[in-house]
Amino acid sequence: MALNLEELGIKPAGLDAVRPFAVEGLDVRGRSVALGPILEKILGRHDYPEPVSRLLAEAIVLTSLLGTSLKFDGRFTLQTQTQGPVSMLVVDFETPDAIRACATFDAERVAGLIDAGTATPEALLGHGHLAMTIDQGKHMQRYQGLVELNGISLEEVARRYFERSEQIPTEVRLAVGELYTRQDGDAPVKSWTGGGLLIQFLPEAPERMRQADIDPGDAPAGTVRHEIDEDDAWVEAKALVDTVQDVELTDPEVSVETLLYRLFHERGVRLFDAQPIADKCRCSRDKVANVLANFSADEVEEVTVDGKIVVTCEFCSTTYEFDR
Repeated sequence: MALNLEELGIKPAGLDAVRPFAVEGLDVRGRSVALGPILEKILGRHDYPEPVSRLLAEAIVLTSLLGTSLKFDGRFTLQTQTQGPVSMLVVDFETPDAIRACATFDAERVAGLIDAGTATPEALLGHGHLAMTIDQGKHMQRYQGLVELNGISLEEVARRYFERSEQIPTEVRLAVGELYTRQDGDAPVKSWTGGGLLIQFLPEAPERMRQADIDPGDAPAGTVRHEIDEDDAWVEAKALVDTVQDVELTDPEVSVETLLYRLFHERGVRLFDAQPIADKCRCSRDKVANVLANFSADEVEEVTVDGKIVVTCEFCSTTYEFDR
């Protein structure tokens, strides 16, 4: 049976918006997102190779889920630094709704992986680390959590981040796809689409959140680990999320509300106000001019070509031109 949101008095979040929700029967809170035009704008202006675009889109989906959870005015930044073909991803979210993103990569190495058919997200990232930084403003201390990248997916990165930094049981699903549409007589038009789902186990009784000890790593053999059975409610919630198919997260015809109903209607899912996201960059001519004003005469000379200084924003590709 199709879900009629109008009959339920629910306004669909639509594309480029995050829908927070709670499943009180399972002591779970979460967020779901469906992205379309934002991905098309960001990826379209960069024209990266397809696997790089796909990887950056996945990072944008994850940042959308995490950044919109901030309860204060501030900024959330996801950044990778690795030895892989894609040496850096940066996705920056500023409350309440602004997101921007870019990637740095070795074109030859990426092309080699594409030719070999091995351009997976894990291979593109390689080994290094991913940093998640929360900045609350000038007079507040920044918080940064690091996760080692060693051939794991961004989904697994998020799980490990919350397990080690927040000690909150968390499950994440991310998916990115290419949508082809065609009108009669026209060639197919490709556009990017993506979606994500994040749930966290937050029971009222803190002891129910306890997890098994983190792996002892290089500790001597025989080191005792305390194994704790997972809570039945959390086991059920994870099992439900594991049933989600990529197409359910990337199909524009499947709203986030429909997906949440499919998953949790038997337990009762409560929706909160959707949070729209916008493609916005913080660069401006004045900001670039202020940076150039701090250059020495020699530095100005180095960046001057034919009497002009041209600066292009790595995020939005806007070009600013100045004379000496």
